[in-house]
Amino acid sequence: MSSVIPVAVVGAGGRMGQECCRAVLADPGTELVAAVDASRAGADLRQMVGGDAPDIEVAGTLEALEEAGARVAIEFTVADATRQHLAWYAAHGVHAVIGTTGLDTQDLAEARRLFTSSTANAIVAANFAIGAVLLMRFSELAAPFMEGVEIIELHHDAKADAPSGTALRTAERIAGARSNAGSGRWPADPTTDLLLDGARGGAGPDGIRLHSVRLPGLVAHQEVIFGASGQSLTLRHDSYDRRSFMPGVLLAVRAVAGRPGLTVGLEALLGL
Repeated sequence: MSSVIPVAVVGAGGRMGQECCRAVLADPGTELVAAVDASRAGADLRQMVGGDAPDIEVAGTLEALEEAGARVAIEFTVADATRQHLAWYAAHGVHAVIGTTGLDTQDLAEARRLFTSSTANAIVAANFAIGAVLLMRFSELAAPFMEGVEIIELHHDAKADAPSGTALRTAERIAGARSNAGSGRWPADPTTDLLLDGARGGAGPDGIRLHSVRLPGLVAHQEVIFGASGQSLTLRHDSYDRRSFMPGVLLAVRAVAGRPGLTVGLEALLGL
């Protein structure tokens, strides 16, 4: 059996989808065999991604994956579409690498159920940038020793969901690390007079405040700011280009067949 992995990109017409196509084409261990995007069906992939793209016509439905013999699907679309697509991947035995944001705990529970009884596996990650995964781990290490924390996430102005999946996942891991260390809950927010609704952001896991910024020119950025008596600690990660996510995506593509069921996040793949 060939060691080259046949890959399909779903959502190929989007900015992340196009970058995934380029990454798969450039990697000697993967072969791009199909591209799916309902809004770009019939388009010539070469015109979308440039370079030495193969002669592939963008398909409008997932049936193209079966016809092309794809073993792994990479998907960056929208949550409503991904919820339906996950069931298709599980039913048709196609491994899935999912970077769609906006999936909640109920969605992940359903994905776990689907892939537990499937011959295919899935990896779902809120962020495929290795630096962002390290930021979450460093935040876990700091959480038991500080007295307060807030998260600011900054993204491009076309991002539909807020806060980002990465910010929510970071807050969950910070809360979990603090609980596991027996450090107790964070102090209650002392603010009593809000001059503008939402000025203190949204209250996430364990009451951690999350703030979302949406501006042209940004890609994906996050700050985790810890405070304690007489000091603060700021951890920040910046993705300036969507290429920053591609090493993590390709890592997941290579790993997914060997990870039964559902894997959430890249931490396990990196040994973190």
